[in-house]
Amino acid sequence: MQKNNRTYFSIILIFILGFALSAVMADPEKAKEHFNSGLTAEQDGNTEEAALAYQAAIAEDPNFIDAYINLGAIYFKQKDYQKALKMYRSAVEKDNKNATAFSNLGNVEYKLKKYTEAETNFKAAISITPTNANLFKDLGKVYYAKRDYKELVKTLNKCHALGGGSHLTHYMLGKGYQKTEKSDQAIKAFKKSVTLKKKNYNAQFAIGQIYLSQQKFQSAAGAFNKALKANPKKHRAAYNYAVAVESNDPDNYVKNISAWERFIKIAKKNPRARKEMSSAEGHLKELKEAKRQADLQ
Repeated sequence: MQKNNRTYFSIILIFILGFALSAVMADPEKAKEHFNSGLTAEQDGNTEEAALAYQAAIAEDPNFIDAYINLGAIYFKQKDYQKALKMYRSAVEKDNKNATAFSNLGNVEYKLKKYTEAETNFKAAISITPTNANLFKDLGKVYYAKRDYKELVKTLNKCHALGGGSHLTHYMLGKGYQKTEKSDQAIKAFKKSVTLKKKNYNAQFAIGQIYLSQQKFQSAAGAFNKALKANPKKHRAAYNYAVAVESNDPDNYVKNISAWERFIKIAKKNPRARKEMSSAEGHLKELKEAKRQADLQ
């Protein structure tokens, strides 16, 4: 028993001495030199050399937070998310008041689809810097991925109130309103997204969907037509455009035939549109026959 106690205390003593020795051997000034070399290497586009310099800085000073953050950023750009995750976790463990470390950790977890963990770390960053609009944008992306639309709306409205946002945040806000059945607010958000990005297929298509569900066929056709101008290859917008045009004016055979021919031309290039194309081809024959009969009268 006494021998076991001596062994135990020997292990503890070795650990303490090792920790003390590493503290004595740490050289913060040399760590800064390595870190600055890393910055210079990054500026010169030498990522590999920069990574080695940041690693050397950490070896000299295990509490050099910026070295962990910069090294994590390199791994993140290289899509080596596991290594980036390790760096940012080390950073937040050593400094629980560093908003950048928490934010970057959240971004890695978002990429890895660890949405619950990402939410926690973005909130931690926000608690440190509550006026940073970009953090609310990042948190909003998490809620969008989680389909938590109520929190999405609340978070992105905060982002916009702080002066942040982009065509993407306004689009996501529009989807949040759409999913919570607030159509007018959704359209307003989608239109704001369009003002920030003119060729905006997703926002225009979403506007068209809402108008189509409201049976505002002329407005729906206009939105789907703008969506097709943004991306002429999208067969779904062409299909909905044809539906809206015909629903708005069923007897305008020339316009309706043209709309369905447009859809078929686009759909032929997309194997996933075969079923819809087959139905459209049959309907197009009916429209042409109806036009022929109308012309005879």
